[in-house]
Amino acid sequence: MAARWPEPRQPSVVLDHRAVQHENALLRELVTVYQHLTGLTLQDADVSTVARLLAERTVATVAVVSRSLEVLAAVSPDPGGDDVADYVRAYLTSPRLGAVLHSTAQTRRSLRLPDVGGAAGVIVAPILVGDDVPAYLMTFGGGHQRGNQGGWQEDGGDMSLLVTEHAATICGVILGRERVVAAAARQVRDDLVEGLLLGGGRDNGDVGRWARHLGYDPAREHRVLAVAFDASASARPGAAAARDRVAAAIDHFFTTRMPGAITSIREDEVVIVVPEPAEPGRLSSGCLARMRDLFPETVITIGIGGACRDPADIARSYGQARRTIDAVVRLGRRGQVVAFEDLGIHRLLLQVPDLAELRSFAREILGKLGGQERQRGAELLTTLACYFRENSSPQRTARSLHVHPNTVAYRIRRIQEITGLQLDNYRDRLMAQVALEIIDALGAGLDVLPAGAADPGRRAGAPADGRRDARGGEAAPGPGGHARPRRRGP
Repeated sequence: MAARWPEPRQPSVVLDHRAVQHENALLRELVTVYQHLTGLTLQDADVSTVARLLAERTVATVAVVSRSLEVLAAVSPDPGGDDVADYVRAYLTSPRLGAVLHSTAQTRRSLRLPDVGGAAGVIVAPILVGDDVPAYLMTFGGGHQRGNQGGWQEDGGDMSLLVTEHAATICGVILGRERVVAAAARQVRDDLVEGLLLGGGRDNGDVGRWARHLGYDPAREHRVLAVAFDASASARPGAAAARDRVAAAIDHFFTTRMPGAITSIREDEVVIVVPEPAEPGRLSSGCLARMRDLFPETVITIGIGGACRDPADIARSYGQARRTIDAVVRLGRRGQVVAFEDLGIHRLLLQVPDLAELRSFAREILGKLGGQERQRGAELLTTLACYFRENSSPQRTARSLHVHPNTVAYRIRRIQEITGLQLDNYRDRLMAQVALEIIDALGAGLDVLPAGAADPGRRAGAPADGRRDARGGEAAPGPGGHARPRRRGP
């Protein structure tokens, strides 16, 4: 009889029907939550709506936090949790959180922080918009899911992690959609502002309609500010992104501090139409100081145009602001706030294409003062400038300079002798004033003038200050060092 091998025995499988039912309930709940979250993308929902739904389903506090740790939305499952935002802000001060957020942004993956001490566990999921991570979705203490029958069931935290990740994806879709809408609105706004700034050849009716769309109030005076920032490092990697950050910071500064301001970000500048009674000079100085703190390597120059009321005059005010910046840059004085009115005659002088022509004119008129001893030449230039400011009054000039009127009269006479100008002649006086304005605009003082020029009024052997009396002799020093003419002989 053939031997019979024993039949292999099958291992017994013991099914835990309760566990199976539990897992099925969790899966059904997960599908339900996914469907609800996905449905929000078809509605006019925002990230607050997503956070509210997630808080209800996970019985956890949920927050949406920006990269700068600003709380964008915070919801508690408790209807009376009014201080939930403060709770989230307090948690954001945790020293370990910075490394976690940085890790999630780099890896694009969710992380779970376990319970530590009295702090509940936290799930952090990055919100992706393209390649950017503009915010994070955070679930505090999640570990439950609402079952289809309305009860509460433990899930070990896995379902909370999955739901949080999906909710972060939905938030990314919503934020991306908001970005597209905001970008389109911004483009329309920039186009309208561009039309106002160009202005020329436009129908006044069109300009008025564009201005009304932008919220421009023709009953109030406005000024246009042009904020130019240095783009000299545009060839460096990442320079375009850096320029965008600078422009966005400038735009944010003015929009948050000046309600009603109309702003437009252009290629290398930000243009702001500021309504009065704002103080554009003070506001601009504050912007300059703030940008220096945020972007110390970026040089920012602000030009302020003249007042305008009619929308058609916005283009004129903008042109003045731009010419002011161009003038400041030509003078080598970037990094300042300058109003068009403060340029004075410089706005005409700086229309000369070549600054060398201006220097040549100043040297031709006042160049011989550069042949004096440096301190003496600067003293004569200062006296001449003050003399013109005081309307050719020796007495007022003397009070301003804290010297004797005779000293002023003597210095003016010496200036005439050295330069050959007759300051009581209108044409000579005008040329001297223009030359002084050029020296002031170029900001170089005596450096504009040539050194070592011959002094036609000084004789060989004369004192260094070149004082002479009416007979051609040297003037003896009077009290306080002032010149005192010698007594004529009989």
